[in-house]
Amino acid sequence: MIFKATRRLQAAMIEAQSYEEWRAAAIAHDKASGVHEWVESDESKYFDYVSIRRRLEKLRKLRAAGDHERLLYALNEGVHGNIDGIGRRALYGKAKFSTKRLIVEYVDEVVQSLELLASDAANDIPFDDRVDFFRRAQHCFGCSAFVMSGAGSLLFFHIGAAKAMWLEGILPYVLSGSSGGAIVGSLLGTYKSQDLGELFEPENLVHDVERETGLWSFFDMFKPEYASVDEVNEAIGRLLPDLTFQEAFERTGRHMNVSIAAAEKHQTSRLLNAITTPNVCVREAVMASSAVPGFYPPVRLMARNDQGEKQPYLKSRRWVDGSISDDLPAKRLSRIYGVNHFIVSQVNPHVFPFVTDTRRGTDPLSIVKAAGSRTAREWLNAGATLFEKPLSWNPTLNRMANAGLSIINQDYIGDINILPDRLLFNPLKLLAHRSLEEVVDLIAMGERATWPKIEMIRVQTKIGRTLDRIVGQLDHGAPKLSGSTVRRAG
Repeated sequence: MIFKATRRLQAAMIEAQSYEEWRAAAIAHDKASGVHEWVESDESKYFDYVSIRRRLEKLRKLRAAGDHERLLYALNEGVHGNIDGIGRRALYGKAKFSTKRLIVEYVDEVVQSLELLASDAANDIPFDDRVDFFRRAQHCFGCSAFVMSGAGSLLFFHIGAAKAMWLEGILPYVLSGSSGGAIVGSLLGTYKSQDLGELFEPENLVHDVERETGLWSFFDMFKPEYASVDEVNEAIGRLLPDLTFQEAFERTGRHMNVSIAAAEKHQTSRLLNAITTPNVCVREAVMASSAVPGFYPPVRLMARNDQGEKQPYLKSRRWVDGSISDDLPAKRLSRIYGVNHFIVSQVNPHVFPFVTDTRRGTDPLSIVKAAGSRTAREWLNAGATLFEKPLSWNPTLNRMANAGLSIINQDYIGDINILPDRLLFNPLKLLAHRSLEEVVDLIAMGERATWPKIEMIRVQTKIGRTLDRIVGQLDHGAPKLSGSTVRRAG
C-alpha cells in the first residue's frame, strides 16, 4: 500500500508543471514514506541537534523579552552557515522536501532576530554598534554564488535553473559563467529584475535563433560555414545591451562574472567583472568566453576610456572559451566577493564522470565511481608527464594535451549541484542549433532539476540574504528597516 502511494506521488513529482505542484507531491511523498517522522524529529547523527535546540530556545526567549543587548550578544557567537553541522549535505538527501524542521525553525529564528535588531525597536542599542555587528556578521557568514558551466547550445538549461530560483526569490546576486553559461549570466546581469520574467519566456530567447544566422548559426555543427565575427557581434548586440561591467552592475545590482582563457601560451585565464575590469565591455567578453577553439577565432576585448569611447583592452591579447581553464572559478569568486557557498548548474557532458549531486554522492556505486574518476585523473596526468618531451615536438598536439589536462584537473562541483539527466544529452549536439521545441524542453528540464534543490538553497542562504539586505540598506543610508523578508518574485 505504501509502495503504491509513494510510486504514485513520485510520478506526480515527475509530471509536475510548476514548483507548487512539485512541492505538494514531495511533501505528500515524505508523509506516505514515513520520512516525515525523520523531519519532525530533532535527533540526527549528522549535526549537533542538542546545541541547535538550545540556541533556538535561547534566541526565542531573548527576542520575546525584548532583550536586544543579550540577543545581539547571542547572535555574535553563532552567525555562520554550518554552525553545529546544519549545512551538511546528508541532512538534505533523506527527505524529498526540505530538511529537519529544527534546522528550518532555527534559521527562521535567526532571521527574525536579525530583523528585530535592524528595526526601530532596537534603538536602545547604539546605531554604530549595530552597524558594526551587521558588517561583521555579513563578513563571517559569507555569500552564495550561482555558477554556470560551459554549455554550448545547452545554455537554456541554465536559463531554467535561474528562472526557478528567481521565481522563488532566491537567485544569488553573485553570478558567474563561462561559454554558454557566460551568455546566461550576462543576460541576468544586464536586465533589470522587472524585465527578467519576459526574458525567461522561450519565444523571446529564441527570436533570433529562428530568424537570423548570427551567433546561433555558430552552434550548428552541421553547416559547412560558421558565422563571421560581424555576424556574431550583431547577434550578441541584439541579446545584450552595450554596457561595461560597471554599468551593468549599476543597472541591476548583480555581480556578473565572465570566465575567459588566454589564446596564447604562458598567459593565464581571467575573470571579468565590475571589480577587476569595470570598463571592459560585456558583449566582447561574452564573445570571447564563447569562442570554442577550433570552431571560432579568438576574440580581442574592448573597453571604454575616460571619454566613453570604445578601444581595445590589452590589444596584443586574444581570448577564448573560459571553460577550458576555469569552468567554475571558485577560488577567484571567494577572493573577490567572499563567496563560500556555490550553487552550480553543470551541463558540460565531459565532466559528468567527475560530478555528483547530493543524492548521488552517498551510495556505494557513487563512492566507487568517484574513486575511479580520481584514479583516472592521476593516470592521465602521469601519462602527460611521461610524454611531455615527445608532445613538445608537435605544437598542435601539445596544445591539445595541455587543454585536455586543464579540463580534467578542474573541480566541477559546488555545495549544491543542479544536474540534467545525462541520458538526455547528446555531446555530438553540444554545438548544434536548437529548435524552439528543444529550447522549451531544455528550459523546463533546468527548472525541474532545480525544484528538488529549492528548499536546500532557501534554508542555506536565508540568513546570508537577510544580512545582505540589511547591510545594503545601511550602505544606502537607510538604518530603519520595515522588517520584511526577501521579497518573493512572481
